[in-house]
Amino acid sequence: MIRPLELFVGLRYARSREAGFFVSFITWVSLAGVALGVAALITILSVMNGFEGELRGRLLSLASHATLVPAPGGPGASAPRDWAALADRASRTPGVAGVAPYVEQQALLTHGIEMSGAVLRGIDPAREPRVSTIDRAIVDGRFDALQPGRDRIVLGRILAFQLGAAVGDDVTVMIPQGGANDGEIVPRIRTFTVAGIFEVGLQDHDSVLAVVHLDDAAALQGVPGPTGLRVKFDDVFTAPRLAAALARDLGPGLKATDWTEENATYFRAIRIEKTMMTLILLLVVAVAAFNIVATLVMVVRAKRTDIAILRTLGLPPRGVVGIFLSQGVLIGWAGTALGVALGLLLAANVESIVPFLERTFRFQILDADVYYVTRIPSTIELPDVLTVAIVAFVLTWLSTLYPSLRAAKTEPAEALRYE
Repeated sequence: MIRPLELFVGLRYARSREAGFFVSFITWVSLAGVALGVAALITILSVMNGFEGELRGRLLSLASHATLVPAPGGPGASAPRDWAALADRASRTPGVAGVAPYVEQQALLTHGIEMSGAVLRGIDPAREPRVSTIDRAIVDGRFDALQPGRDRIVLGRILAFQLGAAVGDDVTVMIPQGGANDGEIVPRIRTFTVAGIFEVGLQDHDSVLAVVHLDDAAALQGVPGPTGLRVKFDDVFTAPRLAAALARDLGPGLKATDWTEENATYFRAIRIEKTMMTLILLLVVAVAAFNIVATLVMVVRAKRTDIAILRTLGLPPRGVVGIFLSQGVLIGWAGTALGVALGLLLAANVESIVPFLERTFRFQILDADVYYVTRIPSTIELPDVLTVAIVAFVLTWLSTLYPSLRAAKTEPAEALRYE
């Protein structure tokens, strides 16, 4: 629709100052509004991507990418399995970074008069570092103190605080166990000595997880050995696909659960927040687009005589549309390009900009006494940048349609009657 003539005239109109200071001012305000909206949107999305990655890393620091357990009611669900052999087979599968057997059970922990519910996990200390980072999260005590038969336990920092327990203290662990008489629940009780305290900076782990040796957990629960496998993949995002395939390959009766199912609530909340933030910030771009409408409408009114002369010289209505489309598209393109550049600059340097602002204005955004995350992370994702740029450009393009079509309807005779 836009040919060289229309583009030439449209660019001349965009650079012209004859329309008046007010029109030029609104033009620059529109351009700045588009740029600020796009920059803010890219920066905020990058920061939210950074927080999502930080949360995912903390969630998966102690939680595996996937777990394999006997499927309830499946073939051979109650039959004993050679989990060591299954772990060796799984570890040789392409895309699998590590496999470790485990036992897990809800438990009640007591120390003195304090008690707290917990998830008691039995692990193999030699294999566990292949699927988690608990050995690097110890803040007090020793991870290698988990030896079979020695009844040692490692607690999350918040769980230890709730119990008032420190390294060297005894903690009583009680788990429910089905009895033989009419389904009666008979608790199993055992005393463990605190060998270490870990902290990963996520309440779901630090306040509920207690770790013991695999053999001690199996003995307490009354099972002959592991009850499942924890799996880590080379690429965390392949977990849903590879976990299901791995469960099929290792034989019937296995159920695979990946991290996207176990932590679906967290990431659904983040997606909702990102969506709402995107819609809110797009309103800034939309307001700037409406300013473009106002700018072009005033330009059309100021250029009615010029339009009429061009029409009498043979310029068709679609040529008039092209002139004002090119002017509006120039504003939108310039604002979008400037916004993308500014947004990428801010997003790439947000971890340096925020500390500078905190030092300059003497405030702290993420207080270490309140938040586990004390820095603002940022991760730039190209699809987000492209989506924001395309949406902003489309909005500004759409805003030029009404004024352009209105200009095309100008009647030469009516416009030149009093000239």
